[in-house]
Amino acid sequence: MRLIAENISGERGGEIIFSRVDFSLERGGSLVVTGPNGTGKSTLLRIVAGLLPPAEGTIRVEGREDDAGIGAVCHYLGHLNGMKTALTVRENLSFWQRFSGEPGLHPTDALDAVGLPGIGHLPFGYLSTGQRRRVAIARLLLNHRPVWLLDEPTAGLDKASEKRFGELMEEQLRGGGIVVAATHLPLGIEGAQELRLGGGQERVARNA
Repeated sequence: MRLIAENISGERGGEIIFSRVDFSLERGGSLVVTGPNGTGKSTLLRIVAGLLPPAEGTIRVEGREDDAGIGAVCHYLGHLNGMKTALTVRENLSFWQRFSGEPGLHPTDALDAVGLPGIGHLPFGYLSTGQRRRVAIARLLLNHRPVWLLDEPTAGLDKASEKRFGELMEEQLRGGGIVVAATHLPLGIEGAQELRLGGGQERVARNA
């Protein structure tokens, strides 16, 4: 399987904020998107996820036996955690597992994997900022999807949680998955490509 972006341009408010973005990622490949605030990192991820149309260019997935589009093969973790504050953690995760298709880990096991055992009964709104982010990360583990699209995924995490999340990303890559992450902070993904946005000088380089 390959995730391919060709000549992508993105706009916000009718203005082009980046252009001529190209990349190709195969199984086990990763891309870190960097750049100053306002250069379009979040916009690019939303375009790749199929949530926004590109101003120009195409995104496609090659090498799958089915004809599933990008939306069916990716998990998107944005700035917001995508959880209802009045529902319990378990209710939120169970909803996402039913919604997203092919099951992966049980919600209880997903919480264990992010270091939050025993909190499934708590309302999501009772959790700290870091705990909320870790529950959102647990959502990635509920269903098997080969592409992870991550927007500032470590925001609000302490060092131990950052390390644990880095291990989960490495597991995703070792299993033949793909990771695309927009970040201001090092994620420690070995061998990742880097795409820096800003100043009309979009480029892809090795070893982020």
